[in-house]
Amino acid sequence: MRHLPTRTTRTDRRGLIGALLAGLLCAAGATVPAVADSPAPAPAPTPRAGNGLALTPPMGFNNWNSTHCRAEFNESMVKGIADIFVEKGLKDAGYEYVNLDDCWAKPQRNADGKLEADPQRFPNGIKAVADYVHSKGLKIGIYTSAGTKTCDSVGLPGALGHEYSDARQFADWGIDYLKYDNCNNQGVDAKQRYTTMRDALAATGRPIVYSICEWGQNKPWEWAGELGNLWRTTGDINDSWGSMLSIMKQNLPLAAAAGPGHWNDPDMLEVGNGGMTDTEYRTHFSMWSVMAAPLLIGSDLRKASPETFEILSNHEVIAVDQDPLGKQGTVLSSADGRWVVTKEMQDGSRVVALFNETGSAQRISTTAEAAGLPKATAYTMRDLWEHTTYNTAGSVSATVPAHGTVLLRIAADTKWAAHPPAVELGLKGSLLVEAGRTVTLTTTVTDLGRTAATAVSAALTGPSGWQVKATSPTGSPALPTGRALTTRWQVTAPAGTAPGMYDLTFTAQYRSPTGTRVRSTVPFRAHVVVAPPAGGSYLSDLPRLSATNGWGPVEQDTSNSESQAGDGNPITIGGTVFAKGLGVHADSAVEFYTGGACSAVTAQVGVDDEKGTKGTVAFEVWADGTKVASTGVLTNAMPAQPLSADVSGAQVVRLVVTDGGDGTDSDHADWADLRISC
Repeated sequence: MRHLPTRTTRTDRRGLIGALLAGLLCAAGATVPAVADSPAPAPAPTPRAGNGLALTPPMGFNNWNSTHCRAEFNESMVKGIADIFVEKGLKDAGYEYVNLDDCWAKPQRNADGKLEADPQRFPNGIKAVADYVHSKGLKIGIYTSAGTKTCDSVGLPGALGHEYSDARQFADWGIDYLKYDNCNNQGVDAKQRYTTMRDALAATGRPIVYSICEWGQNKPWEWAGELGNLWRTTGDINDSWGSMLSIMKQNLPLAAAAGPGHWNDPDMLEVGNGGMTDTEYRTHFSMWSVMAAPLLIGSDLRKASPETFEILSNHEVIAVDQDPLGKQGTVLSSADGRWVVTKEMQDGSRVVALFNETGSAQRISTTAEAAGLPKATAYTMRDLWEHTTYNTAGSVSATVPAHGTVLLRIAADTKWAAHPPAVELGLKGSLLVEAGRTVTLTTTVTDLGRTAATAVSAALTGPSGWQVKATSPTGSPALPTGRALTTRWQVTAPAGTAPGMYDLTFTAQYRSPTGTRVRSTVPFRAHVVVAPPAGGSYLSDLPRLSATNGWGPVEQDTSNSESQAGDGNPITIGGTVFAKGLGVHADSAVEFYTGGACSAVTAQVGVDDEKGTKGTVAFEVWADGTKVASTGVLTNAMPAQPLSADVSGAQVVRLVVTDGGDGTDSDHADWADLRISC
């Protein structure tokens, strides 16, 4: 179980849509690849859960990630979300459940032992809200805990010992979905507690989707399929890249447990809450869909941007999640943060996610055969974010932006020649740029298709004021299968350019054999950097190239503390206070540009005192991709440990903290007195 914030602490704050891809793609105006050369489509497996519900992963909304227990969580909000589901087309896209999380109830049961709604939040009661949601053609969910109290610090009534009464009450209100948490469980065996509620729900006679939320503590993927429709596999998600990435990695290995009616649940979506970029949110949505995860929107849709709605309503990606075969995607490879994850679909096609964990653009590749398709002359390949179909001779490859995902649906299709050839846009060379200095980059446009690309041209553009000059040809009359147009470029950021990220765009244009004009682009991000001062510095005073943290942001000169920036405490290890350093939470990685001019990194490292006796971590220092120093596993009982690393000649130094191998539970780690010598 991972770190939980203090009290706002809780370990979770928190149907069938069109069965055939054809219907969804046609609704989006897309062409559906045929799969005539594929094996016969696999039959959908029989669901294990006894209630016959959630034959595809549930889709809907839960308020927790956007509101927690704040006053804005109320009847007006819930009705407003239901309205938006209808008005914005989310209902048509498959979103069905409008779910209430913690804090809907009064602190005490009534004289009859019944639960009552908080009169300030829900003055008309839960049944009135349920009736409104149902009037929109939607369903409603509710929350309680398999303990004496829920997870909120106020201590609202839990269902332990009241399972049959509470289940009956939920059914009478018209509840369609129960999220059953794990707080204040009095040490009662988890399987026993969750079995009792399963039986209580069944006794009502009402179909209620059963969401088991015991945080993965007792490996529910091994036993919960006979009890519930979904089960949390991890601790809570938060709205950060590090949290989303950590949870994804924990959930991916559990594919064998998932299927119709019984799903691994890596927690709710954070898309639109503001803590990640749109590129990262597209990755979040892509990977949750490939993992056949429940898609429960966690942002306040009343305030959502057009980009958020665009991500959440992508019918082609939703079709991946909702495929009736119910297979969770499996990992083909993940070397050096370049992930290939593939998912078998009911129609015989395969979805391939090319996911880039790293902080710079990466080439990620596989083949159609490796993804599970039969050998064929060529294949159709549909880009599910670009909504464009190509042909490929078998290569599945792309240069994927930092933290991005290219999501492709591939089929052995006899009509592949009707589509233009796929091309891969590549880049070689460092995108670390010192202002006023010229760097050389090399781009490639490679034909992956079975047919030739003709009239090929390449262009690289940068921000206003930057000089981008080609020093070799930018065009080719034709590229047959496997051939590439290679172009060298000189790129100069103007003197005085402030450190930070700047966008470059690489564009290729070409024609297919049928004369179709195709334009393909890949965004890159150049990082204008400044070398550390001669003599060295505290690293916490230098700009970071990138930072990934398991909980909340990396903190400068304070501990990690909770999930908000600037909420840390003085860095303290074993009672010793340090004025300078970085406060992080495993799993964490922080990168700095050193420009080949520095020699050593030194620090005092350990688990911060702010979590008492909890926390086990390990520290590592990497220089240009090579590990040059590490500690063993450190605990809160240990004083600060000295760490020194030789980083001579390195362009980039990376500071890594892992969870010590036992999972992320309160792993607050300090890089105290962190210095670099140059």
